[in-house]
Amino acid sequence: LVKKETGKSPQDHLQLKLIGIAKEQLCDPAKNIAEVAYGLGFQHPQHFTRLFKKVVGVPPGTFRDGR
Repeated sequence: LVKKETGKSPQDHLQLKLIGIAKEQLCDPAKNIAEVAYGLGFQHPQHFTRLFKKVVGVPPGTFRDGR
């Protein structure tokens, strides 16, 4: 059903939602990248960083610095 409605697999759809939330949270300088990752349910910040870079094209630190 998700694929039919969005054109994306359920996993891709959830990942895009997570990255959208992460982008908002990265705008808060009081939160470090690990806190954002843990807050989104990642067990390891490295996994979050890898996914973020795959989807956005830059690591979260670079995204934060360049916004």
